[in-house]
Amino acid sequence: MPLPRLTPIILAIALFMERMDSTIIATSLPAIAADIGTSPIALKLAVTSYLVALAVFIPISGWMADRFGALNIFRIAIGVFMIGSIGCAFSGSIGAFVFWRLVQGAGGSMMTPVSRLLLVRGTPKHQLVDALAWLTIPALVGPILGPPVGGFFTTYLSWHWIFWINVPIGIAGIILVTRLLPPVEPREPKPLDFTGFFLSGIGFSAFVFGISVVSLPALPMYYGYTTIAIGILMGIAYLWHARRTEHPLLDPRMFRYPIFRASILGASNFRMGLGALPFLMPLMLQLGFGLTPFQSGMVTFITAVGSLSSKFGAARTFARFGFRRILIVTTFISAVLLGINALFHPGTPIWVIMACLLAGGILRSMAFSGISAMSFGDVDEADTGQATAINAVAQRVSMAMGVAVAGASLDITSSLHGGGLLLSDFHIAFAVVGLVSASSVITFWRLPPQAGDDLVSRRTRHAD
Repeated sequence: MPLPRLTPIILAIALFMERMDSTIIATSLPAIAADIGTSPIALKLAVTSYLVALAVFIPISGWMADRFGALNIFRIAIGVFMIGSIGCAFSGSIGAFVFWRLVQGAGGSMMTPVSRLLLVRGTPKHQLVDALAWLTIPALVGPILGPPVGGFFTTYLSWHWIFWINVPIGIAGIILVTRLLPPVEPREPKPLDFTGFFLSGIGFSAFVFGISVVSLPALPMYYGYTTIAIGILMGIAYLWHARRTEHPLLDPRMFRYPIFRASILGASNFRMGLGALPFLMPLMLQLGFGLTPFQSGMVTFITAVGSLSSKFGAARTFARFGFRRILIVTTFISAVLLGINALFHPGTPIWVIMACLLAGGILRSMAFSGISAMSFGDVDEADTGQATAINAVAQRVSMAMGVAVAGASLDITSSLHGGGLLLSDFHIAFAVVGLVSASSVITFWRLPPQAGDDLVSRRTRHAD
């Protein structure tokens, strides 16, 4: 049964809420930390916990939609996200705040893939391109509005409003979905790999949590080392299990495809810088430069503007110059622009900082457009579902790792001088994540010159 023409807009409401929330918190971390009696660095746990929840639950979203009905799961996902938002607003300790961010992430993990599933299954093929274009708007606009909106609420109202705003949006989304979208019949799903879900979920969350707390003053160091060890052991157990089951949750055999393997590994290193930037930059601008949250948000939003603008010329650029060449250039310059933040100080003109953030946003978005397309370049049609799931999980885990590495750098350098955060601590952290991001160039350099050509050859012929 075809879905109503308003379906993309209705689904986009929930996606806008999730995408904006993922960026809105960054500008509010110092205010939240001061209010609940912790440090801004410690709140990296709240950022990483959200990303880890996405990584854990995204792989089972398709199974849940088939088993219980995509529309039902979509409504439940919005409700869970709203409950997590309310819990965050009422949190009075770092433990409670991290827990409710996990709940938010569990809800958010279902909204994006299930909404895409609803749209693809209910839209005629000749209308699918336009429908998906409407659905992608929240992913582009949400991160643009997130920093200034979060900064405005935190500066002139209260940080609690960055979570309260999700309640009316979520209620509107549930009402519209219930009243305007027809019910979608459940399907018979493939058997769910419950063992794999348990092992991978514990492995991802324990490893990233351990990295995040390994030098956190609020917790003993052995907590971090213990959970890292648990994460590694669970990862090994999952690999052993996945090679012996017919339908593994995330199939490690996918890495037999060389271009797919290079895309995942290279993008993961590169994306660690992307994950660290929204965490480090607002903190540096507020704690190091003395800007208000609103001023900070008005500076950092330019990164998302750059990401949006690059989408219009990405396809033609890759068609003309080739994937390997563009990826080498964009990842290297992006890493340099990330590291160059280590040179900024309160006397640096704001327009210089924003120009670097804008250029970095353009180049990073260009790189990720190519990486996303190239990751399917040598994958068989039957394996595209697995490729999508592994790609989605790798995105969230690598971004969480970026926040963890940046936070660990701040922890270590600030502990060496025995005081609070200094501007030099942020400079060192930016240099570290810039080097990590630059390491992706090695992976892309080793790609064959013709990598990804089949993805643009047809488009090139039409363009010529």
